[in-house]
Amino acid sequence: MRKLLPIILALVGTGAGVGAGLMLTPAEQEHADAVECLPPAEHAKAEPVKEEDLGPEEGMVFVKLNNQFVVPVVGPERVQSLVVLSLTIEARTGTTERVYALEPKLRDVFLQVMFDHANIGGFAGAFTSGPRMDVLRRALLEAARNVMGRDVANVLITEVARQDA
Repeated sequence: MRKLLPIILALVGTGAGVGAGLMLTPAEQEHADAVECLPPAEHAKAEPVKEEDLGPEEGMVFVKLNNQFVVPVVGPERVQSLVVLSLTIEARTGTTERVYALEPKLRDVFLQVMFDHANIGGFAGAFTSGPRMDVLRRALLEAARNVMGRDVANVLITEVARQDA
């Protein structure tokens, strides 16, 4: 009974957390997470902008992927922790619908990248250090470009958390 009680409490706590999360999520709005990054109206009126003057953020849109990614970190005998990440894709304006249409494929390749990252120890220790996060960001960008081509400018890690078991 002693060994069973912590397991039961963990399951009840997890179930309560998931239930609370589902109850407190805002109502879905179709593609409300897409935010266009365009120049301010006054600046656009003041002088015409040439194509070559556009910076990397001009004409780009941020598309937040709908669900978080949960990655198990497996130790020698069992799962040691879970890492939860939220991703946003920075893509060319006008490609929001394409991102959402390809979301299942993007999620698949992103999960594979994150599983590989976890298997090489990327989520162990100080997993949010600059070099470790840079390796993960580059791998995610490469995977996104394999699916969507050059329409993807960047993959942003907007949230990351690790829950040790």
